[in-house]
Amino acid sequence: MAHGARRLRSIIGGSAGNFVEWYDWFAYASLSIYFAPAFFPEDNPTIQLMNTAAIFAVGFIMRPVGAWAMGIYGDRHGRKAGLALSVGLMCAGSLLIALAPTYAAAGWAAPVLLVFARMLQGLSVGGEFGASSTYLSEMATAERRGFWSSFQYVTLIGGQLAALGVLIVLQALLDEAALEAWGWRIPFALGAVLALGVFLFRRGLAETRQFAAIDRAATPASSARNLWAGHRRATLMIVAMTIGGTLAFYAYTTYLQKFLVNSAGFSRPQATAITAAALAVFMLQQPLWGCLSDRIGRKPQMIFFGVTGAVTTVPIFHALADAGDPVTAFWLALIPLTLMSAYTSVGPITKAELYPAHIRTLGVALPYALANTAFGGTAEYVALWLKNAGVEEAFYWYVSAGIAIALIAFVALPDTRRISQISDD
Repeated sequence: MAHGARRLRSIIGGSAGNFVEWYDWFAYASLSIYFAPAFFPEDNPTIQLMNTAAIFAVGFIMRPVGAWAMGIYGDRHGRKAGLALSVGLMCAGSLLIALAPTYAAAGWAAPVLLVFARMLQGLSVGGEFGASSTYLSEMATAERRGFWSSFQYVTLIGGQLAALGVLIVLQALLDEAALEAWGWRIPFALGAVLALGVFLFRRGLAETRQFAAIDRAATPASSARNLWAGHRRATLMIVAMTIGGTLAFYAYTTYLQKFLVNSAGFSRPQATAITAAALAVFMLQQPLWGCLSDRIGRKPQMIFFGVTGAVTTVPIFHALADAGDPVTAFWLALIPLTLMSAYTSVGPITKAELYPAHIRTLGVALPYALANTAFGGTAEYVALWLKNAGVEEAFYWYVSAGIAIALIAFVALPDTRRISQISDD
């Protein structure tokens, strides 16, 4: 197979796996408004959502473990080996959720099984981000690295959009009672089947030249200790960048659907349709911003998001809460998503360009996962807790402050388009 065709096949393979990973991950967030009563027999809908959001956060707790274990695995045994392992774990987690008994059938064993399934998915996603970021970055050519790497978020958002799309179809075909009783299981079963297919496909991917060229005798082993000792500044910058990026991402995407129902007063089908439409436009923007970064650099785009995101978050949430119709809500939701595209399109490639090949997968995965767990995984729970406490506006300021922290890192960041640790193939 010609090198160009092999490169394209590899990029598709890495992206397809990322799509399935995030479809399965976000299916939980999208379907929780339906399966929450099956696992938590509370009368208060907000308390039910808080319980499912807490389990969503538990999945995030496992992400640093997965990032650490599979980051080292990918640096020592190969990028494609890490990609296959991550999607295999996701298959197991989704299948378990699809088959899990309800609280009525198994008592507290039901939410315990749900927690275990989310732990498997957390391990999977924790390893996937670093593995796919590194793989796509190393497979892309230098002059188009921003463009090709942006497809990581195209497929990430595509997975989230697919989860919402499946939900929209189910909402059209089934009534609310059927969805709450058994319909919510269908997306998880579908995700398990898709993950199995991608697992088989990924086993046939080509390895990157960057990994093959690593001189094991001349470089330190990939480990958390060596990451901190040799790459402390880059690691701290990724943590700070991720604080703002992940808070914004989960506030504007997964929490948006619940916010539209719980705070803005839209019906569940309306909220799903608004969120899906906004995410579709958000997804299509990623390659455009990726192309722009190949011309002007990653750093200017990130600073743009840091400034505009910190300033607009509070007024946008206030406006969404008062939106009177779905069209207005769609356009309002699209504003922060568009601003965030300047970051999401180039975030993974920027992180990969900060590290040498022998420790790149771990370097991308672990600091990202730590910050993602602490801030992204808890975003929904914090938002719902503050709403239940009667101070919902505090969440808007919390997201704004997180983006401001990221802005400090963006300013300190080198222009990785010109100064990159990824050499051209």
